[in-house]
Amino acid sequence: MAKTIPRPETGLWEQIYVIEIMKGLRTTFGHLFKSLTDPGHFPTTSYPEEIHDLPRDYRARHRLMQRADGSPRCVACYMCSTACPARCINIVAEESPDANIEKRPAKFEIDLLLCVFCGYCVEACPCDAIRMDTKIGVLVGDNRADFVIDKAKLMDWKPADYPADDTQSQKAPGGTLNAQALAELHGGTRAGAPTATGAGHGQGH
Repeated sequence: MAKTIPRPETGLWEQIYVIEIMKGLRTTFGHLFKSLTDPGHFPTTSYPEEIHDLPRDYRARHRLMQRADGSPRCVACYMCSTACPARCINIVAEESPDANIEKRPAKFEIDLLLCVFCGYCVEACPCDAIRMDTKIGVLVGDNRADFVIDKAKLMDWKPADYPADDTQSQKAPGGTLNAQALAELHGGTRAGAPTATGAGHGQGH
């Protein structure tokens, strides 16, 4: 049921807009005076030379997680593209050479001009294959094609840029846990790995 919000009543002095404008100017010039006499009162950042460090849980540009051998964790289940309200994710699946994984993405693209950065794709993924923790919040390009990021660009990240306790990132090539993860992968001791194709593809890599 819709809630009716009454329009606030305005008095005579508020209807004389010149007075309200003067009040606004008083606030503006008050800030100007404070900034001239006390610069520290309004700290500024010399952007783009100085960039604020975004928190890790900020919904920034996407990345595809990697297995120990450098392949994407994505199993092309289309759950992220199905959950996406903006329909900005385009996936083309192909057969995986790994007997424990049925499919993998031959093509994975995200149109950042359509993306609303809601994070639904991250929540929907059953394999922790897509994240938005890159802290890349400023997106720049001189044509529309620059904003369509493909699988190679989504996987272009380094484990060193992520916390040491992010075990999934550290299992990727170049990470501190990569050697151990590779040994488990090649030794067939992947924790929770399915014995046949089906539900749970790609988990434990």
